[in-house]
Amino acid sequence: MSVFGLPSPRRLDTEGMWDATAGLPEQLASAVARAEAADLSGVDPAAGWGEVVVCGMGGSGIAGDVLAALAWTRMQLPVTVVKSYRLPVRVGPRALVVAVSCSGATEETLAAAADAWERGATVVTVSGPGPLARAAEEAGSPVVAVPAGIPEPRAALGALAAPPLVVLERLGLLPGMRDLLAQTVEILQQSRDMLVQPGSVAEHLARQIGRTIPLVHGAPGPTGVAALRWKTQVNENAKAPAFWALQPELCHNEVAGWGQHGDVTRQALTLVQLRYGGEDPRVSRRSRLVRELVREVAANVLEVRTDAESDVAALFDLCLLGDFVSLHLAAAEGVDPGPVPVLGDLKRAMAAP
Repeated sequence: MSVFGLPSPRRLDTEGMWDATAGLPEQLASAVARAEAADLSGVDPAAGWGEVVVCGMGGSGIAGDVLAALAWTRMQLPVTVVKSYRLPVRVGPRALVVAVSCSGATEETLAAAADAWERGATVVTVSGPGPLARAAEEAGSPVVAVPAGIPEPRAALGALAAPPLVVLERLGLLPGMRDLLAQTVEILQQSRDMLVQPGSVAEHLARQIGRTIPLVHGAPGPTGVAALRWKTQVNENAKAPAFWALQPELCHNEVAGWGQHGDVTRQALTLVQLRYGGEDPRVSRRSRLVRELVREVAANVLEVRTDAESDVAALFDLCLLGDFVSLHLAAAEGVDPGPVPVLGDLKRAMAAP
C-alpha cells in the first residue's frame, strides 16, 4: 500500500515515483526548514553582488528557472540560469553563484561550480552527498543538503527549488519568500489530496492527451516554468515526446507553423495552455486567439488553470498537476516512470575514454 493511498490499478513503479510525487508539499516544507537552518555565516550579505547565477541540469536545473521566474518581479539583481559546463565570461567576485545538484555528482554542475570558485565568486550549494558537497566544504561554502531517499532528481522539485529562494531571502535579496512558500505548502496539500483520488483532473487530462504529443504553452513567470516542467516530466516519466513554448513569443513564430500539415497535426498534437489569474491581460487575449487558430489543426486543445493567487503557489501547483499527468500517461502505456535507461547510457558513453 502506498503512503498516500494512491489508487492501484496501475502499475509498474519500481522506484516509488507516485508516492514521491504526492509528497511534494511535505518535501517543500522540509526544504524550507533546511534552508533556514543552513549556516550562512561565511557569506557576507553586504558583499555588493551584481548578479545571481544558478547552475544545474535536468531535474536540478529547474531550480534556476524557478528562481529566475519568481525573482523577475521582486529582485533588483539579474538572474542567469546556466545549464552547461562554463559560466558566462562576466562572472567574477561580484557574482553570487548557486550550484544545484540532487546527486552531488552532476558533471556539468561540478565544472561550473569549480569555475565559480576559481573566479572568486561567492558560491552556495544545494547538493546531495557527493563531490559537489565535498568541494563546497573544502572551499568553506555553505551547503544546503538534499535528503536521501528521493528516487530521481525530477522527484525533488521542492528539495531543490526552495533552498535558493530561502537563502536569497535570508541574504536580503528576495523578501517575503518564506511566507509565500508556507502558503504554497497548504495549497499543495489540498491539491495533492484531490490528485491522488481516482478520476482526478490529472487522470482526465492524461486521457485527453492520450497517445498524442503535448505542446505546452506558458508565459514568462510561473506558467512558463510549469510548461517546461510538464514537457520534461512527460519526457522522463512517460518516456514520450513533448514540447513547450512561451507567450507572447510564440505568437511571432510558432503559430505560423500551424495549418500547413494539419492532416498530421490533427492526429498527433495536443495543445495544453497553462493559465493563472495573475497573468498579463494581453497574454490572456493571445491565449484565446491561439486556441481559436489551433483548434482545427490539433487533436485537442486543453486549457489548464490553477486557482492559486500568488505566482509562487501557481508555479508549484501547476507543476504538481503536470507531474501527475505524466504519471498517468506512463501508467496508461504500462511504462515504469522511474528508470530512464537512455540517460544512464549517455552518461556512461560520456565517461568512456
